Amino acid sequence: MPNGYLLLVLHAHLPFVRHPEYDSFLEENWLFEAISETYLPLLRVMDRLEADDVPFKLSFSISPTLSAMLRDDLLQQRYVRHLDSMLELADRELERTRKDERFAAVARMYKRLFYENRRDFVDKYECDVLKGLDFHSKRGSVELITTAATHAYLPLYQNYPEAIRAQTQVAVDQHLRVFAKPPKGFWLPECGYFPGLEDYLHEQGIRYFFAASHGLVFGDTKPENGVYKPIRCPNGVAVFGRDVDSANAVWSSEEGYPGDPSYRDFYRDIGFDLPLEYIGDFIHEDGIRVHTGFKYHAITDKSDQNKRPYDPVEAERTVAAHAENFIYNQKKQFKKLGKFMTEPPVITSPFDAELFGHWWFEGPQWIESVIRKLHETDTGIEMITASEYLKQQSDLQVAQPAFSSWGNKGYSEVWLDSSNDWIYRHLHKLVERMIDLVDRFPREAGLKKRFLDQAAREVLLSQASDWPFIMRAGTNVEYAVRRIKQHVKNFTTVYDSLSRGEVSTEWLTSVERRHNVFPDLDYRIFARRPASNYESGQLKAGRSL
Repeated sequence: MPNGYLLLVLHAHLPFVRHPEYDSFLEENWLFEAISETYLPLLRVMDRLEADDVPFKLSFSISPTLSAMLRDDLLQQRYVRHLDSMLELADRELERTRKDERFAAVARMYKRLFYENRRDFVDKYECDVLKGLDFHSKRGSVELITTAATHAYLPLYQNYPEAIRAQTQVAVDQHLRVFAKPPKGFWLPECGYFPGLEDYLHEQGIRYFFAASHGLVFGDTKPENGVYKPIRCPNGVAVFGRDVDSANAVWSSEEGYPGDPSYRDFYRDIGFDLPLEYIGDFIHEDGIRVHTGFKYHAITDKSDQNKRPYDPVEAERTVAAHAENFIYNQKKQFKKLGKFMTEPPVITSPFDAELFGHWWFEGPQWIESVIRKLHETDTGIEMITASEYLKQQSDLQVAQPAFSSWGNKGYSEVWLDSSNDWIYRHLHKLVERMIDLVDRFPREAGLKKRFLDQAAREVLLSQASDWPFIMRAGTNVEYAVRRIKQHVKNFTTVYDSLSRGEVSTEWLTSVERRHNVFPDLDYRIFARRPASNYESGQLKAGRSL
């Protein structure tokens, strides 16, 4: 048996952003950047490992909103247009930098990357990168799991069981629709957990989820093996605890690997550095400067004035050193844990997928280097998926995790503070009114059902954790506020129209075209349900929830 298992989890999520009413839309670039810098590079890593017969195991969470966008014809076409624009810019950059080899080499690298992206996206995956993940899933190298329908921070809806059931059921339905098999695991958005949430997951056939480390440590029973072996909730759903040490080594931009001076700097981009007359055709049509992906400097230090030109060869050497360091630290950890555990421990390392490639340009290389070194040397470390681990370890300690998240300070302050708390009185009222609509119109069909389905869709979209996160972070606040108000307004239009007995086909068609996510959604998903097992137990015990 190995000395220990490494469970590497990548969580891929973006909020649903799709604006057919505009020829181009600034926030759609979030998707284009993620495809170019994270999803396609990671797929190329998997393909190279597969071609070289290097075994690997990854867990990949795909949010339902992301899978919907990746499968959307309009966004696929716009991404190809984006790639063509970047290839044109690459040609200009080759000419602009040709007299300085330090920058010319980097320009050639970008030209190659954008060419590979277009080739893979159009020819290999026929504009659907989910085909690549599905391929590796069927090969047994990747375990695909899901998350809440629109990535709602679920603890803030615990008084609305209908909302949580809708978020979890739609998520499982969308995963089944896309990948033709139900998910075994569930990524709680932001690792946001409250006691009893596992009952909603159990209803959908979910076998395990991931939680912040203090969610296990501060549970009702002290975990005998800390976060190095999952526990099992009283209803049988398993919980894997996040290992803070391995996460910080990769996650932290200050103390972790991504902050190394030799790596590429994220913020220095020609979209901001070059004159408007040169870069104008490749930024937003209103002249708003944006990241283009062409970045020529290493991190070096915090001063923009003293940054060195980026050297891909030096960065590659650093990647190898950091991969070796990561493995060395895990070996040390396993050796220490082996003195106290009777079976091999598992280190659970979950990350936002977009860290690798987008924020940390060398991230996909680092993952590949770690996997290859694990294969080439006798480290005693074996990569594993959560489902495979649970097949081997059926004897798990039963415990009730504690309220927790992986956000700042470990609880809910990121998604509920003075910058964003105003939204919840509106979002909770939407849920209440949606439940009311189901009560009043329990068996509708035709046009009226389309209205009700769209109302349910607007409720789900309004709950995305991204909007309060953006408000607190102070980035794109205007857009986040506009999205919340838009979904509230759309829902209210449906609610008022149905109350008056009036419906506008023209308005409905327009909104359906813009917000076309979850086409199979049935509004009755918000029907009143009995309390969960945990809620029932608490109420019987006379405790207030």
